[in-house]
Amino acid sequence: MQTNLDRIRAEIIAHQSNAWARDLGYEPIYSVASAARVALIGQAPGRKAQESGEPWNDASGVKLRAWLGVDEEQFYDPNMFAIIPMDFYYPGKGTSGDLPPRKDFAGLWHERILGELPGLVLTILVGGYAQKYHLGDRVKPSLTETLRAYAEYLPSTIPLVHPSPLNFRWQSKNPWFEAEVVPALRSLVTKAITA
Repeated sequence: MQTNLDRIRAEIIAHQSNAWARDLGYEPIYSVASAARVALIGQAPGRKAQESGEPWNDASGVKLRAWLGVDEEQFYDPNMFAIIPMDFYYPGKGTSGDLPPRKDFAGLWHERILGELPGLVLTILVGGYAQKYHLGDRVKPSLTETLRAYAEYLPSTIPLVHPSPLNFRWQSKNPWFEAEVVPALRSLVTKAITA
């Protein structure tokens, strides 16, 4: 029997704005189940994720799972984690890394998908694109300020810096993130997936 989540996925694949992805044989890269307890909202899949069909299957994913305090089996269990990037397709290469997610993509699909997850207790916002969209006027002037104010968004939401190895300078300049935010994150995740 087709669920609302199945129907939404079919609509995403068929949508005219994604014709280019269909032509390339790309599937949308996201993972959800109606029983999900945690929504993990990131940027857009990288080239490796698009080719493999598996989100966060790179060095960034290894670090993210360490921050969350979960193993791969837990992370990829859609009944625990709904993995919902700001765009479900690899946006391509830009002059200084991957292109950003398309601006209008999340507005078409996120609310509809999240509305199908009645057991959701925690939303993790990875990176500035997810934070600006989902926090709206509650986002701070910079990503660092948003992360410093993480306690304002608890217990239902927590912002994170992107775990990319390219962010090593930011992480080394902001040791409070791993000292304060990561333990709070782990505690929230443990409560959410074991409740």
